[in-house]
Amino acid sequence: MSTNSECRHCEQICPSGAITLTGRLPSINYALCVGCAGCVSACSTEALNLDDFSPTEFFFSFVASQENIISCQKNVPCIAALSTEYLVSLSGLKKGLVLDTGHCFECSIGEKVLEHIERMKDDANYLLEAIESPYRVLDEKLGHSGEAEEEKDRRDFFKTFHLKGLGKVRQDFEKEITRTTDEFIEYTIDSSHTSGLRTKKITDRRKLFFTALKRSERPSLYHVVDAERIGFTSQKLMDETKCTACEMCYRVCPTGALTSDIRNSKIDFDPFLCVKCHLCHDVCATDALSVSSSYNLKEWFEPAVQNLVTFSVRRCDECDGLFSSVAGEKVCRRCQLEEEEARELWGL
Repeated sequence: MSTNSECRHCEQICPSGAITLTGRLPSINYALCVGCAGCVSACSTEALNLDDFSPTEFFFSFVASQENIISCQKNVPCIAALSTEYLVSLSGLKKGLVLDTGHCFECSIGEKVLEHIERMKDDANYLLEAIESPYRVLDEKLGHSGEAEEEKDRRDFFKTFHLKGLGKVRQDFEKEITRTTDEFIEYTIDSSHTSGLRTKKITDRRKLFFTALKRSERPSLYHVVDAERIGFTSQKLMDETKCTACEMCYRVCPTGALTSDIRNSKIDFDPFLCVKCHLCHDVCATDALSVSSSYNLKEWFEPAVQNLVTFSVRRCDECDGLFSSVAGEKVCRRCQLEEEEARELWGL
């Protein structure tokens, strides 16, 4: 999460209105939350999670099973809990995937999540076809109910009491009491999150996606596809005339897709690590960064780091510190700002 982010995916996908953005950070009303995990799927940086469902754990258990059917009555809280990235990965590993949407039409949140599910399925099949995979994600109204587990609903919470799990039940009970207030709980960022800026982390879904690709055959031709159909990665373009070498884009990048060197003399980009969180664009004051309208799928099979811009590094005439000179400046930005402030203070 970042106060600079303009992303609203979690708020937009939530079918019950349990999420709203306050100061660009999410506020959650747990009493309204239905536990569909759609927000978990929509969050590109995996900043959101559920206590009782992990897409990563589901991935491993599902791959190990003989099943290829995903159903809200069988193995997920809602099909919307799995992103396009997961659908592409699972389809390849399971040699085809079936989404059971039979219950969506009678579900209270079905109308809203079904639209999202259909879009994910279509995008997954578009990409599977582009990489010449013989497998597809199918949508079937099976209405599976044969091996359904008891629905985990807060209204059924008190049915779970038993001696063996009494300790956990008490802990869950206290958590539910805290959460089940008809108010939005606002999340904030404090000093404890600062270290996270320096810790670049590849998301679990990207690691699993990479593993799935390694097990699939390479296409005979690397197709260039419509970037709008890929919601989980992007190709960056840099306008060198606008870049001020402020360093913000690669310092705020959560995965390390954007990087520099020890002298801050360049900006490199690794498309395969990009999760399309858009944060680098949100912090770029001059709009020097943009997203390409196309994407070369070669990046999935032969990842390569690309140089977006290179700077001339020199010593500042004022403070003697090293800085990136974009247009031949002889004084660093910090000294320029200090001089501007001094002139303003003295009315010059």
